[in-house]
Amino acid sequence: MHLPHLAPFERQPLVFLTCCTKTRRAVLAGEQVHVVLKELWSRSAELDGWFVGRYLLMPDHVHLFACPALSAKPLSDWVRMWKSVSSRRLCASLEILPPLWQRDYFDHFVRNPAAYDEKWRYVEENPVRKGLCGRAEEWSHRGEIHQLNAR
Repeated sequence: MHLPHLAPFERQPLVFLTCCTKTRRAVLAGEQVHVVLKELWSRSAELDGWFVGRYLLMPDHVHLFACPALSAKPLSDWVRMWKSVSSRRLCASLEILPPLWQRDYFDHFVRNPAAYDEKWRYVEENPVRKGLCGRAEEWSHRGEIHQLNAR
């Protein structure tokens, strides 16, 4: 079945992902974690065909926007890969027992610029809603690796 509202995203969909830590352990909002995840996601375009745009780390979960190249690995393979590598690195450096991540993740296809803006506003305000900072701009565990187009 062809869905016309998805036509602009058939070749390169923009995906909004949320991945949580196992048992919602609050271990992600730290500089060491930020460095490891940013490095993995920065290399993922070249290695796996996935471009990561904006992202934000919360203590027990991460939100990110990603877009595949035409030759990208399937989404589930890519997520499994960076979760596996980050789990090995971070469990060792943080001296915690694996697993770091929940097996599943939430994904949502972003269908237009308004939906992208709405999702990002929600993500950006997450640390404020949780009382972790006074203003969204103050939260340091966030960034943008590649500029993604939601159009």
